[in-house]
Amino acid sequence: MQLELTRKNDAFHFEVQNENGHLVSIDAGPGIGGQDLGFRSMELLLAGLAGCSSIDILLILKKQRQIVEDYRVVIEGERATDQVPAVFTHIHLKIFLKGKIDSDKAEKAVKLAIEKYCSVASMLQKTARITWNLYINT
Repeated sequence: MQLELTRKNDAFHFEVQNENGHLVSIDAGPGIGGQDLGFRSMELLLAGLAGCSSIDILLILKKQRQIVEDYRVVIEGERATDQVPAVFTHIHLKIFLKGKIDSDKAEKAVKLAIEKYCSVASMLQKTARITWNLYINT
């Protein structure tokens, strides 16, 4: 896996490109001279966790023959306020599923994804407690 970061202005706006040509903008907050032109680096970590765990959840649900008609995640992270670096200390995911879904199978899928299969979760669990709630057809 290789990414390339390029600076886009004389402040903190960057673009990161992967090997397939996909781009992500990164910027710092205005408080330190950023211009709010992209994701903050720590937001990308949360996005990575949401994406990684979602892929695993949906793969497991598909193997369980569950019919997912809609899916979304709201993710929130709390960072340490008394240390540098300010790592994540708690991350909470709210997972919303719609479709013909057995709640026990969905619970098992989320638990397996976050606690066993998601590589991003495995790394972030070294500093953060990761919790979640599951909402089905709400």
